[in-house]
Amino acid sequence: MSHHTYQSPLIGRYSSSEMQVLFSDDTKFRTWRKLWLELARAEQSLGIDQITDKALQQMEANLDFTEEDYRVVAEIEREIRHDVMSHVRRFGQVCPAAAPIIHIGATSCEVDDNTYLIVMREALGIIALRIARVLHPLAQFADAWKGTPTLGFTHFQPAQLVTVGKRAAMWAQDLLMDLGAVESLQDWMPFRGIKGTTGTQDSFLDLFAGDHDKVVELDRLVKTAFGFSRSLTITGQTYTRKIDTRVLMVLADLAASMHKMCTDLRLLASRKEIEEPFEKGQVGSSAMAYKRNPMREERNCALDRHPMALVFEGLFTQATQWFERTLDDSACRRLYIPEAFLAADGALLVLQNVVEGLVVYPAMIQRHVMEELPFMATEHIINAMVKVGANRQETHERIRVHAQAAGENVKLHGGDNDLIVRLQGDDFFRPVRDEFDTILDPRRFIGRCVEQVEEFITNEVESVLDPYMDRVDEKSELKV
Repeated sequence: MSHHTYQSPLIGRYSSSEMQVLFSDDTKFRTWRKLWLELARAEQSLGIDQITDKALQQMEANLDFTEEDYRVVAEIEREIRHDVMSHVRRFGQVCPAAAPIIHIGATSCEVDDNTYLIVMREALGIIALRIARVLHPLAQFADAWKGTPTLGFTHFQPAQLVTVGKRAAMWAQDLLMDLGAVESLQDWMPFRGIKGTTGTQDSFLDLFAGDHDKVVELDRLVKTAFGFSRSLTITGQTYTRKIDTRVLMVLADLAASMHKMCTDLRLLASRKEIEEPFEKGQVGSSAMAYKRNPMREERNCALDRHPMALVFEGLFTQATQWFERTLDDSACRRLYIPEAFLAADGALLVLQNVVEGLVVYPAMIQRHVMEELPFMATEHIINAMVKVGANRQETHERIRVHAQAAGENVKLHGGDNDLIVRLQGDDFFRPVRDEFDTILDPRRFIGRCVEQVEEFITNEVESVLDPYMDRVDEKSELKV
């Protein structure tokens, strides 16, 4: 790694080696050569006699790229200013028997566009596994804390109680939807196929002397060689850039789910209720030695913003592809397609690390619950009073007066919420005083949180995670 020129932090700090290798030059150019090989192999099988067995053998023996290949290709491209043809020439140099027939009938997008689709489909598989590795411990966390009451919030103001596990199940539900979208997109992903310069397959029709069946079979053979169930029927020179946008949108949607979850966790950390892992020697602040900043969750949110922003670049490219294609898609796609995957990959690694080490502080959660619960319990107290014969409106008014006074004690004087003390001191409420402890049990206020979490895990999470269960136990560690 050079320290004298810019290096992407997505490589040095955040993303996995698997994703980096997938979007590497080695993978890209090996796939180009594999596409040329499979194209030639299919053309030979359909009667192109100029393609010899020796040519195919040489091509197959030289799929991997060497440092010498990179050097020579760079020299050729400086001369001819065309990346694909630079590689065609170099491949011909190392496969002399194949030199006359490499790329026959094809256009650049036969290799470049199909390679993007091959790589993105595989990258979606990596993303799917990463989501599963977050969902597995998150579901376990939700189950472990499904019965622990905690304050709900609407408008970031205290609301009726939920449970720690129910809230975690909300995060898991979003990620479960993201996993479904990634899997669906991976299954749907088409091959561009073998379509020629403007997508008409005219060059291949000419190659096969007007035999339409052979042109169709050529497309099928190459598609099948790369494991695709279908190829696009209609293309221009390129596949529609709407596919790229669809990929970017799925990654952005995933990023938004992670951002929401980590934002919630950051807010909970400020309330000292739940914290991310904090290592023994970790420094929270260069000045404030006591700080335990949520740096993992902040890093996740920072990485999440990148795929969300990159969607717009994909939309601009999709919108400005004139007719059968323009080349203003090339440079930007080299940036936003790999970076969207690398950023999502890095964010998922961070999130997995967070979920595996979440620390819950039940005493703080209980304290915050009891600070607000007296207000929430007032309707139950009204109902209890009505049951012993009190007037509902009079009871409501007495509670309102006491509640306003208790609110002033909290807000104006910094005191505790003493509503229950005030009600206990009011003889009007003497008939239900013995019920106050029961009424104020937080577990009475969580509805079906426990059952909802159990139903969610059993009915939705387990079946989706089942195909991944032999691969979800690999732990995640921060790179830095």
